[in-house]
Amino acid sequence: MIPRSRIRDVASRAGVSTATVSRALSNPALVRPDTQLRIREAIAALGYVPDGSARALASGRAHTIGAVVPTLDNAIFARAVQGLQTTLSQSGYQLLIAAHEYNPAAEQDLVRALLERSIDALLVVGTDHAPQTWELIHASRVPLLVTWSKTELQPSIGFDNHLIGRLAALHLLALGHKRMGVISGHFLHNDRARNRVEGFREVLHQNGCQLPEGYVLEQPFGFEGGHAGLKALLSLDPRPTAVFCGNDALALGCLFEARAMGVDVPGELSIVGCDNLPISSQVTPSLTTIHLPTHELGQRAAMVLLQWLATGAPPQSECLPIELVVRGTSAPPKKT
Repeated sequence: MIPRSRIRDVASRAGVSTATVSRALSNPALVRPDTQLRIREAIAALGYVPDGSARALASGRAHTIGAVVPTLDNAIFARAVQGLQTTLSQSGYQLLIAAHEYNPAAEQDLVRALLERSIDALLVVGTDHAPQTWELIHASRVPLLVTWSKTELQPSIGFDNHLIGRLAALHLLALGHKRMGVISGHFLHNDRARNRVEGFREVLHQNGCQLPEGYVLEQPFGFEGGHAGLKALLSLDPRPTAVFCGNDALALGCLFEARAMGVDVPGELSIVGCDNLPISSQVTPSLTTIHLPTHELGQRAAMVLLQWLATGAPPQSECLPIELVVRGTSAPPKKT
């Protein structure tokens, strides 16, 4: 087996000291450009890979951020992770990502595994976490950033999920809808889903409309959840004339099921989603939805964490702007 190249081998080939090689890797601005070039050439020729554990021991930093998300089988989380990864890598940080599939016990195990790797900071989604998970994080003293939700109890970069529901309800009320239903992800362990429905219900109540419990359906996120949710809603008497869906995947499944059932959208049924996935503007009719800047969320979370690590000062919580995007799936209800 070919022995692994060491930093002294790079130094010897480049004609510099090991301290200069170390400086070129950790703080290249302090090394002359011609020296940097020789070191890079030596690294390439030798196939040298820096010893991350040694660098972490010397600097007190692993240059690694951990992130635990509910799932990667959803474009909204994938887009945020991409923004997070790209921004962190530009500053020399690596991202360790794990998904718990909405399982609190699995999340606890994943958080423990990441903390055991001596990460510099941790990112989680939402505020619903098992007490044991919170205890693990607080005991570790690792900087923690909450994303997707807003909270003043912990530094956070997120959205006003309550406002998401309010915007959807105000839009449908303005069109003249009175009977509405909701297809949401499961509320348990998901503060985002609960807050969106609470905001929707609150606006209806303020405007003299009701949202009976039977008209709020919890479904697994995804097209199939939208299919099943719409079938159940359209079996009710009276039928709703509009549906708010907790994300675009549910809304698109709802739209596809309406087409299969021969229900005219938006003539007989209006549909509003949430996320503004790229596909939402490409389907026919195009989907009315609430735009969430998810890629920007990942970028902003990375910048906030990097600043926190550089200064030691916890950041202020932020709420990113959202907006209603009106397209072809919402219209006034048919007059009877």
